[in-house]
Amino acid sequence: MKTLFKAAALVLAPATAIALTAVPAVAQTKSGIAVVDLEEAVAKSAAFTTAMTQMQTTYKPQLDQINTRRAAIETDLKAKNDALQAAYKAAGNKPTPAIETQYQQLQTAQQSGQAELQRLSQPVALARAYVEEQVVSKLDDALKAATAKTKAEIVLKRAAAESFAASADITAAVVTELNTLIPTASITPPAGWQPGGRQGQAAAAAPAPATPAQAPKSR
Repeated sequence: MKTLFKAAALVLAPATAIALTAVPAVAQTKSGIAVVDLEEAVAKSAAFTTAMTQMQTTYKPQLDQINTRRAAIETDLKAKNDALQAAYKAAGNKPTPAIETQYQQLQTAQQSGQAELQRLSQPVALARAYVEEQVVSKLDDALKAATAKTKAEIVLKRAAAESFAASADITAAVVTELNTLIPTASITPPAGWQPGGRQGQAAAAAPAPATPAQAPKSR
């Protein structure tokens, strides 16, 4: 089961905490078969949404720096790519050693920019992963409790179901249980902490690179 979400949206765009929606009263499934979206349950839990809001304040300097550098890197790469395309056109749409060198320089700049954004985003991504891991650690218990209270006998992943009645979806019930089991989560990982306890594991997906370098194509 996938337990960690991508952090690119958090570190590359104005991060917005997921709104905590009202959770309806737990209802029993009619057929004994239920569906659930566990990632949605984690994302809508009180602990997760509150932590994401707190991170906007705590990590604001880092988020601002990331957004500023991302914009600058994208502007620089676009200028380099436009110059490459212009040079290629001026050469009659034929590759030349100079154009090949220009293309390699563009690729190097792209890789360097991506590495810089990844480095800058690491503290934010790690904090987010820490929040997720805390909530996910209670997910099995929350699912078991929701399954019992809704009297579901079989629970399927919601994405795997072709169709289902609204009453069969117990995602909201899982959110309710998570809110009881873990009402809050810390946004400050312990020193040396890594997701899953595995040193070197990425906290989340790396920030998406700026506009990829486009090699000139002959017509």
